[in-house]
Amino acid sequence: MSDTLKLPITALKLSVDLDGFDFSDLPPTPSGILGQARACSALAFGIAMPQSGYHIFVMGEPGMGRLTLINQQLDAFASALPTPASYAYTDNFDNPREPIAIELPADYGQQFRKDIEALLDALLHTFPAAFESPAYQQKKTASERQFNQLYHQAIDSVDKKARSMGIALFREDDNITFAPIRDNKTLNEKQFNQLPELERETFHRQVEELEDFLSEALLELPLWRRTVLEKIKQLDADTISQAIQPLFAELYDKYIAIDDAISYLSALEQELYGTISDYLMPARGLDSLSLAAKRARLLDQYAPNILIDHSQDSGAPVVYEAHPTYQNLFGRIEYSSDQGLWVTHYQRICKGSLHKANGGYLILDAEKLLDHPFVWDALKRALKSGYIDIESPYADLGISTMTLKPEVIPLNVKIILVGSGDIYYLLEELDNEFNEMFKVLADFDYDISITPASIRHFAALMKKQAVDSGAKPLTTAAIASLMEHSCRLAENQCRFSARINDTLELIGEANLFAKQAQGEMLDRTNIERALAAREYRNGGLSQRILDDMLDGIILIDTHGEAIGKINGLTVLTIGGGSFGAPARITTTVYPGSRGIVDIEREVELGEAIHSKGVMILTGYLGHFYAQQFPLAISASIAIEQSYSAIDGDSASLAELCCLISALTRTPINQGFAVTGSINQYGEVQAIGGVNEKIEGFFRLCQARGLTGQQAAIIPAANKRNLMLKQDVIDAVTQGLFAIYTVSTVDETLELLTGHLAGEADAEGNYPENSINFKAISRLKEISEMTDDEHKEEGDL
Repeated sequence: MSDTLKLPITALKLSVDLDGFDFSDLPPTPSGILGQARACSALAFGIAMPQSGYHIFVMGEPGMGRLTLINQQLDAFASALPTPASYAYTDNFDNPREPIAIELPADYGQQFRKDIEALLDALLHTFPAAFESPAYQQKKTASERQFNQLYHQAIDSVDKKARSMGIALFREDDNITFAPIRDNKTLNEKQFNQLPELERETFHRQVEELEDFLSEALLELPLWRRTVLEKIKQLDADTISQAIQPLFAELYDKYIAIDDAISYLSALEQELYGTISDYLMPARGLDSLSLAAKRARLLDQYAPNILIDHSQDSGAPVVYEAHPTYQNLFGRIEYSSDQGLWVTHYQRICKGSLHKANGGYLILDAEKLLDHPFVWDALKRALKSGYIDIESPYADLGISTMTLKPEVIPLNVKIILVGSGDIYYLLEELDNEFNEMFKVLADFDYDISITPASIRHFAALMKKQAVDSGAKPLTTAAIASLMEHSCRLAENQCRFSARINDTLELIGEANLFAKQAQGEMLDRTNIERALAAREYRNGGLSQRILDDMLDGIILIDTHGEAIGKINGLTVLTIGGGSFGAPARITTTVYPGSRGIVDIEREVELGEAIHSKGVMILTGYLGHFYAQQFPLAISASIAIEQSYSAIDGDSASLAELCCLISALTRTPINQGFAVTGSINQYGEVQAIGGVNEKIEGFFRLCQARGLTGQQAAIIPAANKRNLMLKQDVIDAVTQGLFAIYTVSTVDETLELLTGHLAGEADAEGNYPENSINFKAISRLKEISEMTDDEHKEEGDL
């Protein structure tokens, strides 16, 4: 039987033969990525679907070309869509805390700001010059002259009355005083004090009378002053209006069809009346500043903050946000320090990725998105409401750090989340709204069938990568080697790995060796050297484990026989790499009814799937050996010298064979190593990592010296997964190593022990001295011993 189970050399690896393929006519730029027809179809549907809720989740692992496919699909589709509107924020003159959002046609964003800047520049050239014109000065002088005439007339009437009383009236600035006249001369204070008391008292009464008359004469002075000020103010307004109306008229004509722009221009025009009066008239607020400082002040106060400008764009935007924090997605408001206070302004409103992608497509990494607090819930709120609201992420916690609340902007964006299957199913399970919003799943296949078309596409991608990276041209043999490497990544002789980036990166590494060898082309030998160098760089841990095995620190036998001991095959995954290593599995059996004890599970090192594999052993024993008596057994199974968590059921075949060896006292050949899972009916099932497992055991045997008696036993279902390294294949070719495939437990037992497993006859009996016969006999013996113990306990 062993010869029929031994694999031929041709089955150990797919050797790609490209002699029948002509790659001379390959396109320089291959269309699409390799395979992924289902994902392409789903992505095309989701991109084109306009209804809400049809956002897309692209599910796959890194290196599969997810972003490449998304960009290829979007480049073709988004460019044909209309370019979305540009947006700006302006000051809200009625409530500066709530800046106003202005929607503009796509190509009007920066143009609108330039027009406002030109308007403000024109104002600076117009004012205060407009108030210094002769026409303005004449009208202003006329208004002031009218006031002065009324004032002087009132004073003259008082002066006339005073002279009739013999009293002189004096004006000093705005002060009016009176003095007595004697002999046509005004008396000074000394002369006044020398007058008789009666004359002095008469003078005081007359002054009081004049003062009352003066008050009556100037009673309407505030009215005169107010009237003249109103005339001057109206003159100022008329002057401002005459100066700015032509400036605004041109803008009104230009933006007549844009409602938001017209509304802002109207509000700005009204606001500028006050600003010009307060700051741009002669000897007013900004008069002492330079022209540049005045311009900067006006621009900061009135120029629109162009948040999004699509004047240079064509079609719908496609944005990839590599760092989806809250501020990077929704925008932020910046602050500056002013005399120890944090202040802000509408000019400090900054856009986020949602603003950039509005009207188009936003690509996000799902894992990074979920890493940042508040972002996922805020994104869902924005998509459901249809608005982008720039607010503090801490608002829901009662923590407010904002002094502005900008007006919301309408949101129309298609979200494309890129993530692994774990994240997709986690969101689907924990978020009830997820399926309502992300109705399109673009599921990437993990491998691609090998067909003539996929071979040509693969070759085209490899050649394009060589050209794009500046590598030497690829030979046909190099392309074949890259295909073989891709099949090894896929663990399938009939399929390429969808992680195409791993293969593309290998070209760059191989090119280094091609340059060192001064070759004209990049050949198979360069690919193999790059793979060997990569394995050496990453092989520190596997080498240390191998050294421990060779030094006897880790106990693994590769020759001889032993009862209750077997070499299992394991895969260790560290970081982004993995390697295989054998592990000793031991079993002890003794009378009792405790059952099969999984030591790994008892000490909480065994994960659920491994524990399931061990529990299946009881079902196997009961089905094949305990049909005529109760199954009673006490056994312990351990994977020796394992100090970390163990998962997977790939050791269940080895554990069962080891258990039967201990049960029947039949020795197992230690030159064999076994991997495979089983079901309760003794059928051997496929496992993963078969190449690494075989190669891990082979390295140990090779280091100790190949004898031709060493071999690996794998499930027959894994035959198509073999893509072994050349040194393993060479050893098999020389008869120094062998690989067997098995479909049943019985086949495995016969290979391991060299004894007949035995087939049951019609009555369920096995041939005498067969392994299965010994197992039944031993189990029956233990069952009877257990029954006797129970009877003795009952008698007591």
